[in-house]
Amino acid sequence: WLNPLFITGHKRKLEEDDMYKVLPEDSSEKLGEELQWYWDKEVQKAKKRGKMPHLTKAIILCYWKSYLVLGVFTMIEETLKIIQPIFLGKIISYFENYDVSDEVALNFAYCYAAALSVCTLILAIMHHLYFYHVQRAGMKLRVAMCHMIYRKALRLSNVAMAKTTTGQIVNLLSNDVNKFDQVTIFLHFLWAGPLQAVAVTVLLWMEIGPSCLAGMAVLIILLPVQTCIGRLFSSLRSKTAALTDVRIRTMNEVISGMKIIKMYAWETSFAELVNGLRRKEIAMVMKSSYLRGLNLASFFVASKITVFMTFMAYVLLGNVISASRVFVAVSLYGAVRLTVTLFFPSAVERVSEAVISIRRIKNFLILDEVSHFTPQLHDNDENIVLHVQDLTCYWDKSSETPALQQLSFTVRRGELLAVIGPVGAGKSSLLSAVLGELPKAKGMINVTGRIAYVSQQPWVFSGTVRSNILFDKEYEREKYEKVLKVCALKKDLELLADGDLTVIGDRGATLSGGQKARVNLARLVHFAIPNIYGAVYQDADIYLLDDPLSAVDAEVGRHLFEKCICQALHQKISVLVTHQLQYLRAASQILILKDGKMVGKGTYSEFLRSGIDFASLLKKDEEVEQPSVPGTPNLKSARSRTFSESSVWSQDSSVHSQKDGAVEQQPPAESALAAVPEESRSEGKISFKVYRKYFTAGANCFVIFILLVFNILAQVAYVLQDWWLSYWANHQEKLNVTVNGNNGANKTFYLGIYAGLTVATILFGIIRSLLVFQVLVKSGQNLHNKMFQCILKAPVLFFDRNPIGKF
Repeated sequence: WLNPLFITGHKRKLEEDDMYKVLPEDSSEKLGEELQWYWDKEVQKAKKRGKMPHLTKAIILCYWKSYLVLGVFTMIEETLKIIQPIFLGKIISYFENYDVSDEVALNFAYCYAAALSVCTLILAIMHHLYFYHVQRAGMKLRVAMCHMIYRKALRLSNVAMAKTTTGQIVNLLSNDVNKFDQVTIFLHFLWAGPLQAVAVTVLLWMEIGPSCLAGMAVLIILLPVQTCIGRLFSSLRSKTAALTDVRIRTMNEVISGMKIIKMYAWETSFAELVNGLRRKEIAMVMKSSYLRGLNLASFFVASKITVFMTFMAYVLLGNVISASRVFVAVSLYGAVRLTVTLFFPSAVERVSEAVISIRRIKNFLILDEVSHFTPQLHDNDENIVLHVQDLTCYWDKSSETPALQQLSFTVRRGELLAVIGPVGAGKSSLLSAVLGELPKAKGMINVTGRIAYVSQQPWVFSGTVRSNILFDKEYEREKYEKVLKVCALKKDLELLADGDLTVIGDRGATLSGGQKARVNLARLVHFAIPNIYGAVYQDADIYLLDDPLSAVDAEVGRHLFEKCICQALHQKISVLVTHQLQYLRAASQILILKDGKMVGKGTYSEFLRSGIDFASLLKKDEEVEQPSVPGTPNLKSARSRTFSESSVWSQDSSVHSQKDGAVEQQPPAESALAAVPEESRSEGKISFKVYRKYFTAGANCFVIFILLVFNILAQVAYVLQDWWLSYWANHQEKLNVTVNGNNGANKTFYLGIYAGLTVATILFGIIRSLLVFQVLVKSGQNLHNKMFQCILKAPVLFFDRNPIGKF
């Protein structure tokens, strides 16, 4: 089924549409929800027991049946590997004792050859079947984990978000989940390796007697050594992951705040900060790499040491080696070599990594979520209501100061509640409480109907203007045009060559702050305006508007308030947080907040009759928060007087309105489209120049030459050891044929050369592995530093054109 894809790729460059669709059983939603169900059950059981939940249990319960079948594949494959040397030894014995007249022996030889061929065929089939299905199992687990992490990230409470970072979440999705692809491949060899070692020991005892114990002792010694290496590697992996989280978080913050860094010329200082974190991370990575190098070196030399110890003991015990015994012993050790010296150590290493990753993912999954409450469905429009009674909320449970305290109000269908107050009064916190983002400590929030929300900072995604407004809903021209008119976007779109099909880029780089605010508002209004049939899809009943008018000028703000809030949403419940006091007259109710407390509630006329001046109230509050001593910051002011996010967007927008259409100045359409160029794609073969730059980034030409020399020497010693053993077996008839004085000298000569080649194989193998990892780690470090320096020196336009995730 891959052949058509290969043929297409040979003819032209592959496109995304050429790839096959994901099977329904492999979809992220299905896999993620299945594992999520088992995880939820484990969390519930753990709460009843008063203990911490175990993610490993959920994984085992979800996948044990399908993965157990793969264990049968492993058993069959490893059994065939052991049987093959037996048939090979029988065939060699036939030729050693060749007799032309022995027809029975010839028939048996044919049977052994046929059995050897069948074993080879079945082994090839089982091997590929096993690795196909085991990699697919790892893929399923990885996709399910990604789904759960992403799902959890969308549900984190604000308290939980303070305990994690974007860098940590990115690290979980990019590094930790990849461990599941690797651990599923080798996991079965944790039990297959020891069992195969026992079976091979029994067969070797039958073939060469107790001499096999010397060789198996080497493998037995390797097992606890590999276990210790695995534990040490697990510890280093945990420390490396923590340092990687810090480094990624810092780099994300640096890239996000690149405009500020460049404005103050702080590039050098932040480069030193990131490079310092990278050096600490690389120190741990280097230690892990040296362990990995020793692990690979042990695989390279373990079989050679095992065979050497076996035949040294065999000869010293006075036995005569023969070609059949050498081939059978070497084949049996070769069968167990991959399993015991590579797959089993890899399983220990991968399991250690997976345990750390599962622990990190579990710690993320048990963070607090937003308190989800299900809004009550209403029988008719008259029952739509938002009722808050004696509400008290804390952002931090350990804090003594509540974010909201003793708030009470009721808003019904067709009413507009305006919430005002100074910066830090708790206006946005009130909306967060209604949304369930801010956990309540006391009181009640009763929501009847569906909620729609416009955030203080406009949210857009990298797509067209139309896709941002429709939000994957059906396009209806009449309704859509009405939304554009209501949100004063028509003339803005006329300035773009592609109109509403213009790609706005990452974070809306091609739009001003005011335009992003209006696109954000248009998305909400699109759900509130009936279509041509009088129906409303995804219609909400309660609209929470967090200061959407602050990012636009007065003319556009007046248009949006009259057409959107007062007309389009006139039959809904609207809660408007605003600093625009001129709109309070149109509000059904006004709620004044200060320090999280309600200092006033009523209608505009009631406040006028009571003699309250809104502007003087806000101004007076600002004056109180000024430091009492010049030059000495007030601690309360430093904490509560924070810049409103919308004010930052407002400054960024640089709005210049036009009297009639109230349309903001917009750069030429060509520059807007140029701001989001199509990402370049490389095709063809990787040139030698790329490899040369990669390796020379970690070492000079002399070190690379030494590395090549050690690679050649290690491989030559590896091959010569086998050749010398074969040479020794072929000339065995010169030894021990008769008792003579030269027998001991010949035995010492052959064993001495054999021992020298074994020692050379060990030394060259270890040096090669350690040197390779040292060069590769240094290459990664130097390339990382060079790329980071290039990013720091890039112009600001580069960061507007490219999303942060691309870095």
